[in-house]
Amino acid sequence: MPSCPECESELDIEVDEVEEGDVITCEECGAEFEVVGVEPLELARVEEGLEEEDDLNEEDEEG
Repeated sequence: MPSCPECESELDIEVDEVEEGDVITCEECGAEFEVVGVEPLELARVEEGLEEEDDLNEEDEEG
């Protein structure tokens, strides 16, 4: 079972059931990670506010 890169607690996920782009939240510290690779499992910290910025950029492109 993989560990949280922030607090090193075990993450409650099945490695063979996650896909790239999935977001995983550590139950211990609340940190959010995006799956950026599955073999081997690679996690990248999700920056707060990033999703909001992406939404704003998409609206600008459409309008």
